[in-house]
Amino acid sequence: MILRVSERVALWGSERRFSSSNLNYNRPVTVCGLRSGYKARRRTRILSKESIQVIHALKLAKSPDHVLDAKLSRLLKPDALNLFDELLRQNELSLSLKAIHTVFHFIREEVGHDTLLQLYADMILLLGRNMKIDMAEELFSQVSEKGLKPDTRMCGEMIGAYLQAGMTEKAMEIYGSMKEWGCSPDKFIFTVLITNLERNEQQQHQQLVESLKQDCFHYVEFPDKFLQQLQQDKPRKRRVDLV
Repeated sequence: MILRVSERVALWGSERRFSSSNLNYNRPVTVCGLRSGYKARRRTRILSKESIQVIHALKLAKSPDHVLDAKLSRLLKPDALNLFDELLRQNELSLSLKAIHTVFHFIREEVGHDTLLQLYADMILLLGRNMKIDMAEELFSQVSEKGLKPDTRMCGEMIGAYLQAGMTEKAMEIYGSMKEWGCSPDKFIFTVLITNLERNEQQQHQQLVESLKQDCFHYVEFPDKFLQQLQQDKPRKRRVDLV
């Protein structure tokens, strides 16, 4: 989820802000900075009358799959994407899961690689919010099966889902894999990993923190400034004086 005009999502100790952008399917997504690189979105904010009607029909239908098959093909491609985005916004987990596969097959020949990846990254974010980690993992693995390659944002959402569930080792596995895939971690990924690892005082986690900080010098622009700001933003422990 993600491009409404003033949406804020508090996850993993970080707050994310996004701004809306014009609809442009072929515009490349440049990953740079703490979530600011993800503001280039594929959808408009305004739902068409037809999209609203389909959403209402889905919520009332005993068989949502039949509604999707019957009505989705009648929508314009931007309307289909807006419909999926609205289901995510409303936290309609079940309907979103049904819709994503239909939308994928409906638009895959007419939109770019980045747009398809955003569909799955949005869905992984929703699953992470609802602590459906097994389903998020399954969706993540389907990306390769469909001939796509996970990008920085998708890896970041999967890392975030793992951290939210307390699965630090799994999060680090994704971090290691994305580097092997040639997928560069960004400031958001370093922020959530370092912040969560520093909360745990285990020695092995502190070693991972130092390793991540060293990696910042390879992947982050102005790493010294970034790490300094990260240290300043770290919540301070409350001091209690005992008499």
